[in-house]
Amino acid sequence: MTELAAVKTALKTQAVETPSWAYGNSGTRFKVFAQPGVPRNPREKLDDAAQVHAFTGAAPTVALHIPWDKVDDYGALAKHAQERGLKLGAINSNTFQDDDYRLGSICHPDAAVRRKALDHLLECVDIMDATGSKDLKLWFADGTNYPGQDDIRERQDRLAEGLVHVYERLGDDQRMLLEYKFFEPAFYMTDVPDWGTAYAHCLKLGPKAQVVVDTGHHAPGTNIEFIVATLLREGKLGAFDFNSRFYADDDLMVGAADPFQLFRIMYEVIRGGGFTPDVAFMLDQCHNIEAKIPAIIRSVMNVQEATAKALLVDGAALADAQRTGDVLAANAVIMDAYNTDVRPLLGEVREELGLDADPVSAYRRSGWGEKIAAERVGGQQAGWGA
Repeated sequence: MTELAAVKTALKTQAVETPSWAYGNSGTRFKVFAQPGVPRNPREKLDDAAQVHAFTGAAPTVALHIPWDKVDDYGALAKHAQERGLKLGAINSNTFQDDDYRLGSICHPDAAVRRKALDHLLECVDIMDATGSKDLKLWFADGTNYPGQDDIRERQDRLAEGLVHVYERLGDDQRMLLEYKFFEPAFYMTDVPDWGTAYAHCLKLGPKAQVVVDTGHHAPGTNIEFIVATLLREGKLGAFDFNSRFYADDDLMVGAADPFQLFRIMYEVIRGGGFTPDVAFMLDQCHNIEAKIPAIIRSVMNVQEATAKALLVDGAALADAQRTGDVLAANAVIMDAYNTDVRPLLGEVREELGLDADPVSAYRRSGWGEKIAAERVGGQQAGWGA
């Protein structure tokens, strides 16, 4: 097999999980702008997700968020997804939108609030059993705003205790993915602020606990690819939440702010043996001012383009330059791959899969956007918190 053929083969295996909430009205800054045709329930979210997969061929799973995607029959929802060529992916918990969680959830000083949060997390595992989902994704907004507000060490003890209970409930083929975020909404101290804290808890829990790297959850200047390389080296990288940031947790389209960073991350994924189903590539974005479905299609394409460039890095030439200490030659190998226009290559890959070479244009020609705008009239549009 030629090198180019091997790259094509690898690209055909890539899968990017899309988030159900990205299809609804969402946005974390000041105002959520409603759009025509937005889904009114989880089934319509899956209908839109099926369009993304149909035009990209690379988005076969959809992450759910509980309670935003709560239904009476999760088996029926899984069947609805299957009928549209999809599967239900990670189940995301929510311990940040209840008044009781003002001072935290599983780190809260009140045992009754901690029990409430734990019950929700265990309910999410029940939902995993019903949907066939393998991943439970946990993000905690827990933290404090002021020095002395609560005991930092005791909060870590409460966190560890809660995670143990959830871990013990997981099935043999299920895993816990722990996310981190260095600030927001807690401004003085966040209980899971960085990859080291998440890694420490996952290491103590065992092999079914792994770390999620959200690309928008880092301080400016953080070398995310170093984190990726380290977690892969330790066997603890479980998933990505892909998005893009300029300032904070902006949740913009992946690759929008720094496509070179996304390429560097994907190179470390490939270099470290993480380009496998064991590392989940997920989107975690909100599309507040742009049309949602084409933005998600574009995001999947951005991940594919960064991956294609990373696959084109000449590993032998890079290793040789590194061994001989040729700094400029080593950097040139990386830059040559990054500067390659991979759009024609990806167009060929799509056509070989029976797809249109340009997914965004194909979607716009399909008329799906006009169809849902006309049909989805009445009812309550799904949004952040619904």
